[in-house]
Amino acid sequence: MRQRTNIFLAMSKQMTSTAITEALLAAARRLKAEAGRLRFRAPVTHVYNPLAYAWAPHQAYLRMFGGTRKRVVFLGMNPGPFGMAQTGVPFGEVAAVRGWLKIECPVSKPEREHPQRPVAGFACARSEVSGRRLWGLFAERFGTPAQFFAEHIVINYCPLVFLENGGRNRTPDKLPVSEKASLFAACDRHLRAVVATLQPEWLVGVGDFAAKRAARLFPDGPVKIGRILHPSPASPAANRDWKGRVTEQLDQLGVWNCIERQKLRRLRAGA
Repeated sequence: MRQRTNIFLAMSKQMTSTAITEALLAAARRLKAEAGRLRFRAPVTHVYNPLAYAWAPHQAYLRMFGGTRKRVVFLGMNPGPFGMAQTGVPFGEVAAVRGWLKIECPVSKPEREHPQRPVAGFACARSEVSGRRLWGLFAERFGTPAQFFAEHIVINYCPLVFLENGGRNRTPDKLPVSEKASLFAACDRHLRAVVATLQPEWLVGVGDFAAKRAARLFPDGPVKIGRILHPSPASPAANRDWKGRVTEQLDQLGVWNCIERQKLRRLRAGA
């Protein structure tokens, strides 16, 4: 009887995991389609949608790590040209995605490729500093992806990369109001779906933009909103012990120090 009960519980857990994963994938597919239909004016000349041409690694990321409820969702702004634009994974610096997350899948090309910002997929030789710092912090603190993703996941608010004629990256907050309205409506729908699916306690914006979008979308819960310093080297503050400062921010918020308290309680209970 006990064996049959254990089998039932295992099957129920697997079904729940599958349902969560499929819900995340469905939300990502909707965002891919909705964002892909939008058009943008100068100074933006090229728009990359990694959910389209790098869908294989993005799908692998969600299937490998998105199948459980999360206590903490880290929210980025949009893909970087040498991170998710290449690998399909949020903050997806190639070495971190291949080496720590163990994801490497075929990546095609955007519809219109900027000659100064080619997409080489996992053959990209440039390192995305923001991604290297973010995933490096998680790897150092948690050791293995399984330990990190047991309670955390990283997603982006906006799925698109915006490039100007000279190859300069243009962030979503710099778009005209009319263009932001349509784009942010799609992004908001996706974020609501992610939160409804994962039911996190914390939604932590990586940088001001993501934190503000999260706070605007969930002013009265059901999630707590936090903010950490963005790891971009363009920010002088991020170039002065970013790892230490962000760890302190997460401890002060109560995002991470409660994990340590839980570990201590488990150790004491087992003593």
